[in-house]
Amino acid sequence: MVGASIVTPHDAQRLRRACPDLDNWPNSWSYDQPDLEVGQRILEVLTPFLLDLLDQELARKTVRRHRDNLWVLGGELVRRRYEDDELARMDVCTALHELMQCDGGPFMGSRISEAEQDSLDATCRKLLRFLNASSSSSGMRKSTHK
Repeated sequence: MVGASIVTPHDAQRLRRACPDLDNWPNSWSYDQPDLEVGQRILEVLTPFLLDLLDQELARKTVRRHRDNLWVLGGELVRRRYEDDELARMDVCTALHELMQCDGGPFMGSRISEAEQDSLDATCRKLLRFLNASSSSSGMRKSTHK
């Protein structure tokens, strides 16, 4: 599975069923060739979270909602790196932390409805909790960058 660092064949199959186009996400986010590498790194961060969602045995509709919101988040990170030089210099995990706030995801303005923003916020809060718990359990430094 492209983008995933260590994914078992069983997990790769689960991801393909839940996210058939996951391998294409970096292409769908890219504006330029360097964006593909950034997109791959975003997938490396998001893949363990997607697997965790699948492990929770959530309803298919819930998994689809989170999956779609993660696609939006990845695309928004790639887009905002063009507008924010500081964000562009950050590693992907730090940039995702910067983009997500404790109360939710990036504000998308009029590009999405209020209900879609609420859904994105919920997914981002869940992702942030997952990333913080993962970095704590693996002894990695949590991002304190503001």
